[in-house]
Amino acid sequence: MGVSTVVTQRTAGLGTPSWVRRLGWATLLANIAIVITGGAVRLSGSGLGCPTWPRCTDKSFTPHGALDLHSAIEFGNRTLTFVLTAIAVATFVSALSTGRSDLRRLALLLGLSVPAQAFLGGMTVLTDLNPWVVSFHLLFSMGIISLAVLYLHRTSQDGRASIEASARSRPRTHTLAWATWAVAWVVLAMGTVVTGSGPHAGDVTAPRNGLDPLQVSQLHADLVFLLVGLTVALVIVHSSLVTWTLLVVELAQGLVGFVQYFTDLPVVLVGLHLLGASVLMAVVTQTVISVREG
Repeated sequence: MGVSTVVTQRTAGLGTPSWVRRLGWATLLANIAIVITGGAVRLSGSGLGCPTWPRCTDKSFTPHGALDLHSAIEFGNRTLTFVLTAIAVATFVSALSTGRSDLRRLALLLGLSVPAQAFLGGMTVLTDLNPWVVSFHLLFSMGIISLAVLYLHRTSQDGRASIEASARSRPRTHTLAWATWAVAWVVLAMGTVVTGSGPHAGDVTAPRNGLDPLQVSQLHADLVFLLVGLTVALVIVHSSLVTWTLLVVELAQGLVGFVQYFTDLPVVLVGLHLLGASVLMAVVTQTVISVREG
């Protein structure tokens, strides 16, 4: 048996429904993990542990010459890009093996997001952790999570069936679901603004956005109330496991947010809130898909 035959058989194996779905889950969980590890870099004050990019120091891609805890944390987060790359390549190969164009396109976008995200990470370092660049870096990650949820959903659906289900969806419910998704994005965006005005800059020398933390926190809270209200309405008109899950996630995330605010932003709770934001984006995306495609 030739090498090419073995390779063909192995790549074909990646195209089986079970492997396609496993890699879909791996893609989603890996992108949530990179958000958490990125948060750990910031919350530990290690954002400039590697003070330049793409190298860690002016002379080396690794911090071996000046290794300390901050540089180790930052460099460790950078090396996770290779894990994401491996998962993205395997996911794309599995999508190719299915012969489905919808999975192929989504897997390609997910793959291209890896170097794009690495570039944005580099820009945060080169701009000395500019809070607006850091905010965009996080929101880009949320976009990848949303895309990964769509990919995972499609792995268990026939593309044509999804389109037909979408055509049968109720317009008002459909609009309400999209409005909930859009407000969730605004809530997350405002959350990054709140973070940019607060104490967790990622480095003691990093700038803040200059906004009043009290005022932006109040606006963020008001938007959360709007999001919860829209979700309650969605539960009423489209009661399902996913819409109820979304409501529970929002309430839990809101509770963590209020507690962390009134306890002076302890890093453990801020990290938990960041995990909640990732889960919220995943669930709200699944909610839209569920309402739209059934």
